Amino acid sequence: MKLFEQDLVVVNMGLSSFGENLRLEGARVVQMDWKPAASGNRELMDLLDRLVGGDGELLPKIRDANTKAVRRLLEAKPVIVGIGTAGEVIPGMHKGLVLHSGPPVEWARMCGPMRGAVVGGLILEGLAKNSEEAAELASGGDVEFEPCHHHGTVGPMAGIVTASMPVWILENTAFGNRAFCTLNEGLGKVLRYGAFSDEVIARLKWMKEVLAPMLSEALNLHGPLDVRSLIAQALQMGDEVHNRNRAATSLLIRTLAPFLVRSKAGGDKVAEVLEFMNGNDHFFLNISMPACKCALDPASGIPGSSLVSTMSRNGTEFGIRVSGLGERWFTAPAPMVDGLYLPGFSAQDAAPDIGDSVITESAGLGGFAMAAAPAIVQFVGGSASQALTFTRQMYDITLAEHAIYRIPGLDFRGTPTGIDLLKIVQTGIVPVVNTGIAHRDPGVGMVGAGLVKPPMSCFEDALKAFVEAM
Repeated sequence: MKLFEQDLVVVNMGLSSFGENLRLEGARVVQMDWKPAASGNRELMDLLDRLVGGDGELLPKIRDANTKAVRRLLEAKPVIVGIGTAGEVIPGMHKGLVLHSGPPVEWARMCGPMRGAVVGGLILEGLAKNSEEAAELASGGDVEFEPCHHHGTVGPMAGIVTASMPVWILENTAFGNRAFCTLNEGLGKVLRYGAFSDEVIARLKWMKEVLAPMLSEALNLHGPLDVRSLIAQALQMGDEVHNRNRAATSLLIRTLAPFLVRSKAGGDKVAEVLEFMNGNDHFFLNISMPACKCALDPASGIPGSSLVSTMSRNGTEFGIRVSGLGERWFTAPAPMVDGLYLPGFSAQDAAPDIGDSVITESAGLGGFAMAAAPAIVQFVGGSASQALTFTRQMYDITLAEHAIYRIPGLDFRGTPTGIDLLKIVQTGIVPVVNTGIAHRDPGVGMVGAGLVKPPMSCFEDALKAFVEAM
């Protein structure tokens, strides 16, 4: 009976207006950020209960499997071991095969920018003389299309890889597996955004004939290059190594410059290569992506693990894979990106979300590390305070914090790492992803950058399959 004679502290779990009315009466109120598990979806709640409720028989199995998977992810040590030609180093690669980003997609369902990038790749290979010949070849069944992910490879945006393209070779020295990625062309009118003009093809040929051999020679002189260390330093310097790579690119240039100077190429060629790298703040992206890929691959295929081992998109579908479910894809229509546009372009010009670069978020970087890179909002939109909020929120859907990748703005807390399928469905929180935006038509290129929300249905479908498997 004395309760209301005391100073009350009220925890309000309902509508915020309930708490506001109490504040107006002078009460102290704590508004709890709460909602029912799985947003109140009865079917999903029952599925979650089958896994973690009842007699709890499955929970220890899931916990043990996740401990194993996330340990492998955290122990990964990606290093650059060289540069090679795709057809010679990527497993299963051949001249008639074109690799693309995202889950499997055939020519008939490809979006505009991916079709444009395929056209450019076929012209580069000498398999077609022009866009008409390339489109006819691509639609005729003589060209094979497979996801980069099925060949230990990742590619930004359209992600097109053809046999003669030079690729970074990264090795996870902790587990011995490798990952591959093409060299970054820069921003604007480039192949990965669907452009295939003469200038695009000429740049790709220069990269193949000049840039790649010189970088390869420099790497041979330097020896294996520790990428984990570069990423850790870049996070301290304002990068998140997905859409902001300025610091990481600078660190890479500082590391390789002395060895480029010592190479057999003349001074003009060295200057040309350094100028290209210096003018391309995204150059490191094509290194951070395979670094994340070779870190995640050993964490996949672990029975009972609910760790999300892959997220990717092809401009038609967004797809995920889960460690305990192996190579199976769970897809939904690719969403549109909410972002900032280059002058002369708007949302009407945009293609749906596309690219393998969300592998960075899959490994706890990119959007998950936005708190380390508040300046990223000038490129993708939002505010600096939102960058902090996004990272804090990602701790709610992950299994661990990285011991090496740390965020100064959060008192050097480790990045949220190891996305948990169960936590996503339970909380209703989807991974934060920042990304570039390609024009919807082939041949145009980049039109902006922004933030995108993965479709929840991918994770819900994966949960249903995971419960069945368990």
